[in-house]
Amino acid sequence: MSTTVYPRPTDQRPTDPERGARTRARRGVAALSAALLGLTLSACAGATAAQESASGKTVFRYQGGTGTVSYPELAEDLGYFEDIELDWIGDVTGGPASIQAAVTGETEFGGAFNGAIAKLQSTGAPVTSVISYYGADEETFAGYYTLEGSGITSARDLIGKKVGLNALGAQYETVLKEWLAREGLTAQEIAQVELVVVPPVNLEQTLREGQIDVAALSGVIKEKALDRGGLAALVDDTELFGAFAYGTYLLRDDFIAKNRDAVQDFVQGTARAIRWAQTTPADEVRDRFTTIIEERHRTGETTDLVPYWKSSSLPTPGGVIQEKEISVWVDWLEEDGQVDDGSLQVDDLYTNELNPYADGTFAPDAGPDGEEVAS
Repeated sequence: MSTTVYPRPTDQRPTDPERGARTRARRGVAALSAALLGLTLSACAGATAAQESASGKTVFRYQGGTGTVSYPELAEDLGYFEDIELDWIGDVTGGPASIQAAVTGETEFGGAFNGAIAKLQSTGAPVTSVISYYGADEETFAGYYTLEGSGITSARDLIGKKVGLNALGAQYETVLKEWLAREGLTAQEIAQVELVVVPPVNLEQTLREGQIDVAALSGVIKEKALDRGGLAALVDDTELFGAFAYGTYLLRDDFIAKNRDAVQDFVQGTARAIRWAQTTPADEVRDRFTTIIEERHRTGETTDLVPYWKSSSLPTPGGVIQEKEISVWVDWLEEDGQVDDGSLQVDDLYTNELNPYADGTFAPDAGPDGEEVAS
């Protein structure tokens, strides 16, 4: 599968047959993850002494997102943290940058696609995923779209065509290759599908201008594009994996060891915020997001994106990590030869021990305060 980079314009574990198809057809999560290999173990040994606020709470520095509210931010607003305070140091440019900042000690936590995290962990980076924070469900998902009337209606139609996505080696590439292989394309045929890296905000424009034939869209960008009409869906990630979490927050192992109470507070508060979003009507969640954004007064930030929020996107209560959400990407790395078989032990890459919806504190179907949720 060839690749091109455009400049910026003005739920389930695979079956054995599926694994074989991937083995024949993929190069795996390589390009994006390869950039993470530059993070050395010395960089991983970032600052471990936690900072304290004036009130004596542990400070968690983090990167946010313009016009959006993360679950840790929601947790703080809801009053779910007891021992920590968040310190926003700026907005993140993407998952790799987010976890790099956490690994080097610039921030206390970062989040990214689980495949990229697994590749980072394969280099010896001492980090652990502690909670899921984004995924796909029936309301919120990523899809691959072409223009109506393009004549592209099947996987085979992509041979010789250009597919635009935000980065190589991440979720969009791996899901696309999974679909192509499941639809029977050979490795040679998949290699004829050209991947084109396009900044997310320019994907729709690039598609409509005919510079690419298919665009991988999600979130607000997808919703806005669909509102404008003229697009036809090829496939979405829920058709391949069902309800599935794709990304987790990670922390450095040394920081966890030295600040376990604070880390537990971070996880429990974030888990409860996720559960609040899962059990609260969407319009109330959007109203809360609007208030949070308006009250933090960040320069140039608006609430324009809030109306496009539909659901938590997470399949489990409180973002509990499912083993298959990690193991599927470890399988990819092994099948592609990027890591030795068995060198990554899935159980060592993540933990649910600090999540109240997994450790017995709350029933799995309880609400954000442990109460029974009305059916």
